[in-house]
Amino acid sequence: MMLYLSGMAAGLLLMVWSADRFVDGAAATAKHLGMPPLLIGMVIVGFGTSAPEMLVSAMSSLQGNPGIALGNAYGSNIANISLILGLTALISPINANSKVLKTELPILTLVTAVAVYQAFDKVISTYDAVVLLVIFCVFMGWSVIKGKQETTDSFAGEVELNVESKTMGIGKAVFWLVIGLLLLMASSRLLVWGAVNISRLLGVSDLIIGLTVVAVGTSLPELASSLMAARKGEHDIALGNVLGSNLFNTLMVVGIAGSIAPLEISPEVLQRDMPVMGGLTLSLFIICYGFKGRQGRINRYEGLGLLISYVAYSLYLIGSCVNLK
Repeated sequence: MMLYLSGMAAGLLLMVWSADRFVDGAAATAKHLGMPPLLIGMVIVGFGTSAPEMLVSAMSSLQGNPGIALGNAYGSNIANISLILGLTALISPINANSKVLKTELPILTLVTAVAVYQAFDKVISTYDAVVLLVIFCVFMGWSVIKGKQETTDSFAGEVELNVESKTMGIGKAVFWLVIGLLLLMASSRLLVWGAVNISRLLGVSDLIIGLTVVAVGTSLPELASSLMAARKGEHDIALGNVLGSNLFNTLMVVGIAGSIAPLEISPEVLQRDMPVMGGLTLSLFIICYGFKGRQGRINRYEGLGLLISYVAYSLYLIGSCVNLK
């Protein structure tokens, strides 16, 4: 047991560190190549912060552990909204200023609705996975267009300041881009190995492990980035990290895992996890979009509510494991 726990812990720590290096290297490389700041924030950073989820779910699918693959993706979405935005808003209320991010809010809500619809037949088939990947490609095309057009967006300004504060030469940027990716792959494999063996020893489903330890672990890069952004008053980065990550998780992470092998969906996912993910996504849309001229904003009370919802969800998961035994 200690060997597997140590392996999982080492995988999580290495993943957080390597994900940070990978994102910094990718953003700096994109900057050297002349990519607009908004495009860096929407595509490069979004891809980088979701790289842990993508690699873990792909590894899990290859090894025949669909519970970890799905639990990781959907559990990360739940943690991103309730845990990360909840904690971030408690530190500093999050104002939704960016027009681009406000456009992403209804897109994420619709994409989540598609994910819920696909789950009704209790399997993410190859066809479902292809549909998700096609939607992801369309979203990427829209992101490229917006990234080139909305040069004065507040999100673009915050990303530009953030990238410039971490200046590095092109050689160093490419080095960290490659090394970060290689270490992410190694740490993902180590994490999945530890998680699968621990779930077997404890008699807990790999879905529960994926929804809890693995999901929170792969969301740590977003947590660190959002908390740092909140302390600097970079509200759009804090919100953009979560929106981008959830879109990538729902479309690309599940899409890649499902294209490797069909993912069976247990009744618990339909009855428990999908409603929680859908409800949190809808709540985020209502809170942040800003209807009737109201400024979209997550205040401290709403942040506390999100955090309490995550604690309640986690306790319910733990309780379900106890009841099974």
